[in-house]
Amino acid sequence: MTKSDFIERLAAKTGLSKKDAGSAVDAFVEVITEALAKGEDVQFTGFGKFYVQARDAREGINPQTKAKIKIAATKVPKFSAGSALKNSVR
Repeated sequence: MTKSDFIERLAAKTGLSKKDAGSAVDAFVEVITEALAKGEDVQFTGFGKFYVQARDAREGINPQTKAKIKIAATKVPKFSAGSALKNSVR
């Protein structure tokens, strides 16, 4: 499903116009992005949790040259599905 497909389905379920549904989706993504950038978790009970996880620095291998390289420590966004979401997919 693409973003535009999602917006169409959201508009149909809520009775919003496609423009308003698109604005709501954009705002939803923006709020989650801003919260994660601040290191905050975003949790929806039953649906899941968005959070930031730290990755330690490590050594890797360049697949073209086989040379060892150092990969810097970084932070990555993660999502953990809630029980209601997991059960609906089964």
